[in-house]
Parts: sequence; structure tokens; C-alpha cells
Amino acid sequence: MQSQISLVVDGAERTVEVDHRSTLLDTLRDRLGVTTPKKGCDHGQCGSCTVLLDGRRHLSCLTLAVAQDGAEVTTAAGLDDGDGLHAVQEAFLAQDGLQCGYCTPGQVCSAVGMLEEAKQGNPSHVTDDLVADVELTDEEIRERMSGNLCRCGAYVNIVAAIREAARA
Repeated sequence: MQSQISLVVDGAERTVEVDHRSTLLDTLRDRLGVTTPKKGCDHGQCGSCTVLLDGRRHLSCLTLAVAQDGAEVTTAAGLDDGDGLHAVQEAFLAQDGLQCGYCTPGQVCSAVGMLEEAKQGNPSHVTDDLVADVELTDEEIRERMSGNLCRCGAYVNIVAAIREAARA
């Protein structure tokens, strides 16, 4: 069965016919030509497909496209404000938070989402004080980013980049 859906992808409204079994990742990549989110494991275990869905980080390989009709999807390519890169993207460059770059779009989107979650006071598994503002220690950043894997091992620089972006 197929349905026509509308999505706002990186600020542009897009309409597409999708099979009800198609994931948001496959729809973005194969039907809309948006290749920023990567297909890593296709099981929600690596984070390479992370996008912001209505402002919250989401694994697009586990999301049915048909269920997202009318949603706003932001990939790493859509984070800039028109005048330059997003603060997280700048920090990833400054801290050399990438090597091969395959996981980077998902890492960046996840970092943007997790910084917003922390700003809103949402605790993680390692948050000590559930009432106070979240302090983004390295342990807190690592826990919040644990769903995003980097096969190259750039974790130290990724954490440094997120720490820098959190200060900005």
C-alpha cells in the first residue's frame, strides 16, 4: 500500500509517494535524494541515520515514513542558518571530531539534540542531581551520545567538540 506524504526536509517542503513499509531513512535517501543521513546498521544500533524530527533526535532507520506526514526533518546539512555552519558543526571542525566522516552527520544531529535535551533539564542515566541544571561533564556527554558509534574511534575529539559547542 502507498500513501502520499509531505515533509519539510532541511527547510524545504517535499511531497513524496511512499510504501507504508518504507523507513524515513530510505525515503530521504532513495526517494528524495537527501543522502546526509547514512545507512549504517539499519537496526537502530549505530546512530549514523540520526536526524532531528520536529526538533528531537531520532533514528530514521527505525521510523516509518508514512507515520511522519507533516513532520519537519532536519539533517546535518540543514542545520546552518544561512550565514554559516551551526555551532556544533564548527566545533566538530575545530576539535577534529571526525575521521572518515561517515558517522559525522548522525553524530552532529545527535549532539544538537542532546544539547537541547540537557538545556531543557532532561536527565540521563548518569545525571546525579535530577533537580539542578544538567552539567555537561565528559561522562554526561559520553552517556548521552552512547547511541552513536564511530568506527574510527574519534570519541575523544567528539566529546571535546560537544563540550566546546555547549559553551558557545
